[in-house]
Amino acid sequence: MKPPNAKQGQYLAFIFYYTKMHGRAPAELDLQRYFKVSPPSVHQMVLRLEANGFIERVPGQGRSIRLLIPREELPDLE
Repeated sequence: MKPPNAKQGQYLAFIFYYTKMHGRAPAELDLQRYFKVSPPSVHQMVLRLEANGFIERVPGQGRSIRLLIPREELPDLE
């Protein structure tokens, strides 16, 4: 598995910290607000992260994103 690119790394770091702070995974709306991007952009990124094996989720179930890579491999959130 190749490492995440810089943009993917920021999404993964956000998911990690959001989950740690709130006790649940972020919704796509939380990602959209933080990164100031459109809903389709967030959804495509989530699909890409899942396809690359960085996360898993339950389709159709909100806030089901779960990281599959260790914290040590995540960049700092900028």
